[in-house]
Amino acid sequence: MSVLTERPAAAEPEARSAARKRPRHVKGTRPGWFVYACLGVVMLASVFPFYWSLLIGSGDSSTIRDPNMSWIPGGNFFANAAKVINDPAVNFWVALWNSIVSSGLIALSVVFFSTLAGWAFAKLKFKGSNVLLVFVIATMAVPMQLGVVPLYILFSDLGWTGQLGAIIVPALVSAFGVFWMTQYLRQAVPDELIEAARVDGASSFRTFLTVGLPAARPAAAMLALFTFVSAWNNFFWPFIVLDRQNPTLPVALSLLQSNYFVDYSIVLAGVLLATVPLLILFVFAGKQLVSGIMQGAVKG
Repeated sequence: MSVLTERPAAAEPEARSAARKRPRHVKGTRPGWFVYACLGVVMLASVFPFYWSLLIGSGDSSTIRDPNMSWIPGGNFFANAAKVINDPAVNFWVALWNSIVSSGLIALSVVFFSTLAGWAFAKLKFKGSNVLLVFVIATMAVPMQLGVVPLYILFSDLGWTGQLGAIIVPALVSAFGVFWMTQYLRQAVPDELIEAARVDGASSFRTFLTVGLPAARPAAAMLALFTFVSAWNNFFWPFIVLDRQNPTLPVALSLLQSNYFVDYSIVLAGVLLATVPLLILFVFAGKQLVSGIMQGAVKG
């Protein structure tokens, strides 16, 4: 009987030590009500401009001047949208196609060339790489407006004014994209993986295609999305270099305000039409973007 009573007493220190080693629930790791309240305020502030555009775009020309304006959308949105689409001065379908083509090509080009340059700066050792990277980053401090005149003269001499190539070629690579991919690839790809590829006989470019591009997929998806949105919303340079018969969507919508009397219901209906493709892009690419980022974080 004494043996039976001694065994639990001897096992108590071991049980206490095992209990100490067990992971305990850490209080306060889940966000509280304050965090959710702040996120709710940010979400409402982000959605409100779209709702305001819908209110004005679904009314008539007197809606925005009505002090007793209803906060319920009206029933004229589709009629206003039809006026935007059928306006011969806008060339809506031509502008929509130009925006899709130019934004898509710019996004693909920026991702590829920025990833290639980022791979060189991050993983290829060559003399002056740090100085050259600093020079590339420093170009971000130069506003585009300073180079508009010589750039326009260049494309005018080439005969490219009025063509989509004039807005695609200057945006084939971006300094921010190079910096973004350089910082990501420095942490995402270990040098041992590159050495293993070289031992297997892979060239530098083959190593980039088989090792660098798959590893850079999460950052490349983020860069592609932001580049597409930036190119889609670009107004300044396309307004200068393109003619009014071959515009992009922001340039085409600006023609709705060229009259003496501006009907803001028509203008904001056109703005919502221009926003719909971006919302569709975020709906289809959002889950893949988040899953790609989480996959890269887990692998890292």
